[in-house]
Amino acid sequence: MKLISEEIQNAEYLVEDNGGKKSYKIKGIFLQSDLKNRNGRVYPKEVLENEVARYNREFINKKRAFGELGHPDGPTVNLERVSHMITKLTPDGKNFIGEAKIMDTPYGKIVKGLIDEGAQLGVSSRGMGSIIQRNGANYVKDDFYLATAADIVADPSAPDAFVEGIMESKEWVWENGKLVERDIEAWKREIREAKQRKLDEVKLKVFESFLGKL
Repeated sequence: MKLISEEIQNAEYLVEDNGGKKSYKIKGIFLQSDLKNRNGRVYPKEVLENEVARYNREFINKKRAFGELGHPDGPTVNLERVSHMITKLTPDGKNFIGEAKIMDTPYGKIVKGLIDEGAQLGVSSRGMGSIIQRNGANYVKDDFYLATAADIVADPSAPDAFVEGIMESKEWVWENGKLVERDIEAWKREIREAKQRKLDEVKLKVFESFLGKL
């Protein structure tokens, strides 16, 4: 079995004002069946239906369907890195529509800060499964295990928003209590000294370094 991640298209990040308190949500197509995706994989509808039913029963219904910020390298959800909770995953034709709420965890606060700064964030499903090649596509077999319906991943603008946050000493960067001043100052210096053509590369490196320290 392989670790399989699929980036989700057309997921929306919604910010609602509930009596002066902001509520952050994700909504969109989390999974798609019977369609060859950009990674050349096809998830048969029956495979996803069975696995989504199990995921709803064992995770969503018990309020333990969590997702992380970043690209985890295994199928286990690390509770220290949780940023959101998936609250709904329902079939709609060949698609499965999901909803999630951003939690008030250290990583959830980073996500909220990035959204407030205007970052475009992506969503990626994560699971384990075997693959068989057929008709020019890789078909996911019926041993597929959905680890999480949605992790939050960085689109190209996320490092820009994060860098703006550290350069301006935004509260959401510091709230986690894991960063020390010398880290921040070193990153600021690295960004200031970066040549223009390497600036994007440095921003991404700094953002990934930040995530690695949490």
